[in-house]
Amino acid sequence: MSGGGPDVSAPATESGAPAPAPTRAGRGFAELRAAAVDAWRTARPGERLLAGTIGGLVLVELLVALLAEPNNFDSQTYHLPKVEHWVAQGGLDFWPTAIHRQVTIPPGAEYLLLHLRLLTGGDHLHNLVQWAAGLVCLLVAARITAQLGGGRRAQLLTAFVLATTPMVVLQATSTQTDLICAAWVACAATLVLDGLSRRTGWGTLLGLGAATGLTAVTKTSGLIAVGPLLVLWGLAQLRLVRTDQSTPVGPATPGGGRRSWPVRGLARTVGGSVLILLVAAVVVGPFLARVTAEFGHPLGPPRLRESIPMERHDPASIVVNALRIGHTAFDTPLAPLRRAAAEVIISGAEAIGVDPQDRAITFGRELFPEPAWYPDEDRVAFPLAGALAVIGAVIALARPRRIAPERAGPLRAYAVVVLTAVLLHTAMIKWQPWGNRLLLYAVVLAVPLAGLWLDALLRNRAGGRRTVATVAALTVLATSALAGVLALSYGFPRRLVGTGSVFTTSDWDTRFLRRPQWADEFRWAATAVQDSGARRIGLVQQNDNWEYPWWLLLRQPDGGSPDLVALQSVLPERPPADPASVDAIVCTGSKAACAKLVPAGWRLEFRGYVGYALPPGR
Repeated sequence: MSGGGPDVSAPATESGAPAPAPTRAGRGFAELRAAAVDAWRTARPGERLLAGTIGGLVLVELLVALLAEPNNFDSQTYHLPKVEHWVAQGGLDFWPTAIHRQVTIPPGAEYLLLHLRLLTGGDHLHNLVQWAAGLVCLLVAARITAQLGGGRRAQLLTAFVLATTPMVVLQATSTQTDLICAAWVACAATLVLDGLSRRTGWGTLLGLGAATGLTAVTKTSGLIAVGPLLVLWGLAQLRLVRTDQSTPVGPATPGGGRRSWPVRGLARTVGGSVLILLVAAVVVGPFLARVTAEFGHPLGPPRLRESIPMERHDPASIVVNALRIGHTAFDTPLAPLRRAAAEVIISGAEAIGVDPQDRAITFGRELFPEPAWYPDEDRVAFPLAGALAVIGAVIALARPRRIAPERAGPLRAYAVVVLTAVLLHTAMIKWQPWGNRLLLYAVVLAVPLAGLWLDALLRNRAGGRRTVATVAALTVLATSALAGVLALSYGFPRRLVGTGSVFTTSDWDTRFLRRPQWADEFRWAATAVQDSGARRIGLVQQNDNWEYPWWLLLRQPDGGSPDLVALQSVLPERPPADPASVDAIVCTGSKAACAKLVPAGWRLEFRGYVGYALPPGR
């Protein structure tokens, strides 16, 4: 165009100047929004209902996560004190402590919390880490479903079943760590599935290494699934090497063909495997090095290595452990059913010569069975999601073409990996009352099989069979939705309605919903210590005591961290502080244990669970 008219290639602003071209991020967001609008416009009413329910649950969980103060039991003992120690000392090095889990349990989740703590100066956003992990689990599980041949409805069904699973609902508002671990495992799974049909590029290799390392540094039990996934990836890459004829390597065979195992492709697969392990080592290596230097073993002290992993691996013990884990995972409110099933397991165990309460296959002093139906973030069972996943896995193994005609091979291979992970878990992890949350990574991996099966149930049916299948699927989905809503409404220790509601309970009392009787005791002791003018304060506690309240109550006037030092230590190279070097002592748990460390002449006061000691004149 040769005239002096405006450039029609770009829109003009009011002044006549061309508007700036949209950035790549802006174009990406616009495309994403357009795709979402188009998907909603073309969705069927049932699909819209599924998507709306999922979105509603996620948004209400976000509200609870923002309103509720962190009140998870383990977080009070070691998750959040770990973060506070890092802030106080300005580094990640270990410290003297009576609670070994503060230093021996992998700290990946707490690394994320640390950033929020430094950014905000408090714990107001801590629950958002698990909420974000839950969202990642939903998105990645839907992507896995698509990779296994599922369409939009199958993806929505997968996300719906997972989003309404009570354990997911409750942990999405918590400072627990299981959803974070599950998210990293799911990321590894979807990257592995990418590698079943094409050669893996360098970016994906780095992603697999990062997912493996992040799983290891968050919760080592997640490696039980990542290991088989990486084996599947390696086998798939070797198969692609063997069948790849695009790059012939090596001399021709007598028949005129080329060798079926190209050296270049094989070397690339081996090199990729090494790269994955190297990246994982870079992520988890520093923590393992600190643990090894401190305890002489990368898995920590003997008490940690013997408390959770199975100590017996004979077939009979593994079967009994698997049955007990299954009993707890599939628990329901039907007490007669729970008792009858437990009696069968106990009688069967005794019949094959296994003590069902054997400490070598049972955590601590816990006793099987233990009710797990109640919507508690640490224990709640998942009978519906579990049953759907089991059905989906059986069909995926036996008749994969029925639910994914075009992806039967990858579907069966994925189901084998999920089954392998579950079997390895039951062979490696002792039964414990809160073991359901340790299985959360396996639930996230298995639910895509449930979504694919439900989708198949709703298609390819004729006449009365179609009606029965539709009614059955709708009943299952309605029950699942009810379970999710009830968990969000009445779950413990964060709920929308009833006693302990996030709308009616004070911030301080919310923190103590697990142990409400301790709320006033901690305040009473902290007030007495602060009024004394003490600056350096000694801690006396046992392995499972609450430490975090002291970090909140004893902060300095300017908001800085208090000077808290342990008067006991389970770290052999880090001795505790001398009681004579502190201005005051605060204690939890045993009064007798506290009295042993209080210097002569000090005044010791105790109320139930909490106590303090002050020197003469304070």
